Amino acid sequence: MVIGSGLSGLAVASELSRRGVESIVVEALECSDSGTMRTVLADAASLSERTELMRLLRGYASAHCLDVRQSTVAGQLSIIGHPSLIAARLGRKQWAVQTADGVLLADHVVLTKYPQNELRRFLRAMGVAVGKDLRTTLRSIGLHLIGVGEPLTPTTREIVRQAKLVSDAIATGGPATAHHTAPPAGTTPLSA
Repeated sequence: MVIGSGLSGLAVASELSRRGVESIVVEALECSDSGTMRTVLADAASLSERTELMRLLRGYASAHCLDVRQSTVAGQLSIIGHPSLIAARLGRKQWAVQTADGVLLADHVVLTKYPQNELRRFLRAMGVAVGKDLRTTLRSIGLHLIGVGEPLTPTTREIVRQAKLVSDAIATGGPATAHHTAPPAGTTPLSA
């Protein structure tokens, strides 16, 4: 599951597809505090590069029938199998993404736009201890970040580099398929 259908989301979905891993791309979570992100003043060449990469990624997504749902917005994110939500484990840990159309389940979730302070609050609410290396902690529970928590908007090359690293981690860590389902009985989504 990739949350964010912009440049970062399409880059990671394309990289996952190249590795034979299916994904669903939905629009970014609506955050109560989007925080402040500083942007780098881009020159014409950088803007042109970004625009061209978006064109190529959209073409790749279309040609390879990637499941990109730009009209679907992720509203809530929760982890299934967390002891406070379900007493017994349900096999593999899965993430649930609540949308207006229902719940989407996935083994891995990639966030492309999310304020780091809200992410830390969300993880604390689940009882996930976050140490110095946030990305390693998140990877261990199947949550991956691209461009999240960066002080500046990442460059196009940095987005592609992060997309490759995340897709490698997912591809080597097991299947990262996503599917639509009704929420399991007894689960309560946590507000993201």
